Amino acid sequence: MNQQYPSILLEKAVGEFSKLPGIGRKTAMRLVLHLLRQDTATVEAFGNSIITLKREVKYCKVCHNISDTETCQICANPQRDASTVCVVENIRDVMAVEATQQYRGLYHVLGGVISPMDGVGPSDLQIESLVRRVTEGGIKEVILALSTTMEGDTTNFYIYRKLDKLGVKLSVIARGISVGDELEYADEVTLGRSIVNRTLFTGTV
Repeated sequence: MNQQYPSILLEKAVGEFSKLPGIGRKTAMRLVLHLLRQDTATVEAFGNSIITLKREVKYCKVCHNISDTETCQICANPQRDASTVCVVENIRDVMAVEATQQYRGLYHVLGGVISPMDGVGPSDLQIESLVRRVTEGGIKEVILALSTTMEGDTTNFYIYRKLDKLGVKLSVIARGISVGDELEYADEVTLGRSIVNRTLFTGTV
């Protein structure tokens, strides 16, 4: 046992919390000590919520967003514009765009962007399922709302090449988002304007 820890159980708990992104060992220690001060029922509710999430959460069979059911609430909502699909990198980006209240279409979550340096290729992403959605008909516009990074631009171009001949309008969010920015960190006003003021995508990176 590490000498700075009075308990192996404490050390193990701190070790698990510190595996979370952005959580160092000092922060992990504060979180663990906070939980120790809570009553047993509160801690059990916390733990059970994580276990239940992992066991029962689903991914929408249409757009791949996180869902409690086979089809997410957005895809199942008849008031959404099913002819427009906004392509995003991850689930956090869906939440960011929804927070703007400027978009009423559907989504398609890729699960990342093409990044050879990280070993992520087109087959690792939900690109083919996007092509199938467009091929099935009913979709008039695909909005490419990926981060304005080299990887995001590369993914935009790849999707453009896959959809170019399918007769669907391809647009990209306006560059109100600074080059190199992650979509989820943009403020709601800027992101909302970027969606509303989207431009036709011509295949240039």
